[in-house]
Amino acid sequence: MTDFHRHPDSYHHWQLSIEGDVAHLRMNVDPEYAFQPGYELKLNSYDLGVDMELADAIQRLRFEHPAVKVVVVGSAQERAFCAGANIWMLAESTHPFKVNFCKYTNETRLSLEDASQHSGLKSICAINAACAGGGYELALACDEIHLVNDNNSAVSLPEVPLLGVLPGTGGLTRLVDKRKVRRDRADVFCTMAEGLRGKRALAWGLVDAIWPKSQFTDKVQARAKELAASLPEKAKRGITLEPVHGERTDTGYRYQHVQVEIDAAGRTATITVHGPKGAQPKTGADYERAGSSAWALRCFRELDDALLQLRFDHEQVGLLVLKTRGDRAALLQVEQDLFANRSHWLCNEILLQMARTLRRWDLMSRSMYALVDAEACCAGAFFELTIGCDRVYALDDDRVQFAIGPLSNGALPMSHGLTRLHNRFLADPGHGQKLAAEQPTLAAAEADEQGLCTYLLDPVDWEDDVRIALEERVSLSPDALTGMEASLRFGGAENCDSKIFGRLSAWQNWIFTRPNATGDEGALTRYGAPESAKFDWRRT
Repeated sequence: MTDFHRHPDSYHHWQLSIEGDVAHLRMNVDPEYAFQPGYELKLNSYDLGVDMELADAIQRLRFEHPAVKVVVVGSAQERAFCAGANIWMLAESTHPFKVNFCKYTNETRLSLEDASQHSGLKSICAINAACAGGGYELALACDEIHLVNDNNSAVSLPEVPLLGVLPGTGGLTRLVDKRKVRRDRADVFCTMAEGLRGKRALAWGLVDAIWPKSQFTDKVQARAKELAASLPEKAKRGITLEPVHGERTDTGYRYQHVQVEIDAAGRTATITVHGPKGAQPKTGADYERAGSSAWALRCFRELDDALLQLRFDHEQVGLLVLKTRGDRAALLQVEQDLFANRSHWLCNEILLQMARTLRRWDLMSRSMYALVDAEACCAGAFFELTIGCDRVYALDDDRVQFAIGPLSNGALPMSHGLTRLHNRFLADPGHGQKLAAEQPTLAAAEADEQGLCTYLLDPVDWEDDVRIALEERVSLSPDALTGMEASLRFGGAENCDSKIFGRLSAWQNWIFTRPNATGDEGALTRYGAPESAKFDWRRT
């Protein structure tokens, strides 16, 4: 079982310090502490372990240090800001690990952008030396990029000319969509292995400010203080994020509110999420007293961890089966209280955590079927999980109900910005809006009439129909299914986030399997060797 949890006291690769309303997050990668044996993390290059610490630091700033208004992301090494993802790690990793690593690192960068947009936590990237590949992609996720103006410090995305692959965490898309760099200049920049320095980097919009080396630290610090002073006051005291650890069982994982049962032979995993039990916090102050043990926060952190376990440790599992359990009224009451108190910093952060977990759910490269049976708690955020699935199988039984809650009207958006109801009813958006506004509780037959389930099954046929459906799905090509699901799940217009994941799922996934990149004579394989890569020159 992979431990995705980190704590600043045990960081090997990052240094987090806080000075009032400004935090400093400095990258100082220890080459000896690679996530897996077989490579060294030289020049502040990173692997999954480095990014786990970064994800933890961003999360802790949001929950444990809400008073922080600006985080300065920098390097503690003079020779390098960040050399990007470690090449030897990528060359030696399995194909699924490469893609999941890229997906995880991009979700980490998205969490930084989410904090800026919704939590009042702005970020400044202070590039004091060479900044390449994934290092520059981290910079692109920040609100501002400041660069030392000298002969050595440059920004670059060298993946195409050096490795025969693409920047794996959104660099190309953020360059033109977020920073609005002209496409011809972006084309030049992304084929220059050496990148751009100083004045040209500034003129082309690749950075926001350049400073002489002698002034760099003072100028960045002054800008951080200026930016912090311009932002509204925030809560002074946070909560402690206790670790979330699942227990490994013979057949899966068991958390307090989430269970995962894995059928290795059937290549399926059944995820059962449980609603709240007992008294729950009502106000923001109540949530502060409850801390990270509150159901709304702990349950979704557990689900988030379970999804990561399935991504990285269970490559053969092709189908996730969702079951929900609990008291619908109790779950909806929790959501109503959170929504009513969303102006409170902690209630807001919990809602944002729920939204991020749901987006991770949407982006699982697995088929997902929801089973809404007689015991189901298909309500609120659990309803969102349900209609986020590729198919919904509902039992035709009076005990089965679908309850739409207050968060389905925009508080839990998908990666491309739409609600799941809007995404479901693109042909009739008014219908989705009506359901979200009225928040009805519907019996199974009514839910079917309203278009909320794929199949309404007779109790007599339930077990056989479900079994056949699962067996049929896992018999299909996983490659074709991944491409199909990624295309079908996100209807309507795209935004920067969905473009990044769409291209990651399709193009980078494909390029990672091509001989021009990962073949015996490919660019990624031969990186650092005296022989040049040999390419199949055919365009396909």
